[in-house]
Amino acid sequence: MATYALELIDITKRYGDVLAVDGVTLRVEHGEFFSLLGPSGCGKTTTLRMIAGFEEPNEGNLLLEGREASRVPPFRRSTNLVFQDYALFPHMTVYENVAFGPRRARLSSSEVEDRVRAALAVVRLEHLENRIPRQLSGGQQQRVGLARALVNQPSVLLLDEPLGALDLKLRQEMQIELKRIQREVGICFIYVTHDQEEALTMSDRIAVMDKGNVAQLGTPEEIYLRPETAFVAGFIGKANLVDCVVDQMTDDTVRVKLEGDGTVLPVAGLPEVVLESLAPASPVTMVLRPEHISVSSSEVTGPCVAKVRVSDVIFQGSSLRYELIDESGTVYTALSSADSTAKRSMAGDTVWMSWDPDHGHLVHRESR
Repeated sequence: MATYALELIDITKRYGDVLAVDGVTLRVEHGEFFSLLGPSGCGKTTTLRMIAGFEEPNEGNLLLEGREASRVPPFRRSTNLVFQDYALFPHMTVYENVAFGPRRARLSSSEVEDRVRAALAVVRLEHLENRIPRQLSGGQQQRVGLARALVNQPSVLLLDEPLGALDLKLRQEMQIELKRIQREVGICFIYVTHDQEEALTMSDRIAVMDKGNVAQLGTPEEIYLRPETAFVAGFIGKANLVDCVVDQMTDDTVRVKLEGDGTVLPVAGLPEVVLESLAPASPVTMVLRPEHISVSSSEVTGPCVAKVRVSDVIFQGSSLRYELIDESGTVYTALSSADSTAKRSMAGDTVWMSWDPDHGHLVHRESR
């Protein structure tokens, strides 16, 4: 019977009257880059600490490589944790920092040497082995922290917001490096973050957490393009969330009536599981990503078109962000390419926004 690198089965954690993690079930494959994503207080770090052994679950089972590990102390688990603050020994060289774990495990000198060399090669720091932490950049220190965890050859590597202390450019570079390292070493990474871009960039799968529960589990594409709840749609990237009710249903298209002005619009290409959960007059929310909305100063026609007023135009480098208001007062955000040769609409202008019916998505209405 095949085993998973990690299994959480109905894991629950309470702190007094506070329910931090509420019956979470997850299964993570060997060699998978898996992210726990959510806002502060959603339970993601508590979940990670239970996997690491720093917290014990009140209920449920935690299996590592198919073996129950809920009560196994941290130093006996096949895991290693990389912290946000690096936690390097300031008086030790890069080599000595990385060698600390294998030496403490009483490995032979030759095996320590082989492991340290291999770990430094993976993070591309062989040329800096004699430096001490204060002589390194933030990104280099983060790589030392990774090497120090990888040298112990864990079956699961845990990362608790490890890029949070880096500036934006370096953080983006390290996202690519982390994914490269994970592919090269081939072990399971469990990554905790509140940063949607990080999770979308690096993950094979993502568990979006909210109030101690997993709100949605899926690939980055599934979660971004086909969110299962309004919370997930709003948390992952920017989304227009428009309240409406189901008006008519056919085999492949749902027509919805906007609550703002009663306009009826088609939404096509919905997954079967969504179609099966809908019924006429159901209160739903239409999810529409800004990059799927086109803005035109000339009148356009089509199944999904609205005449709107521009309230603001924001230059974002490669794109322009339009804030738009329709006649009912509903606000939309649209993104367009910042083409310097094109005539830009300005605040106060009347324009037409349009989108393809396949780009809309429906979720059940939530109170917001």
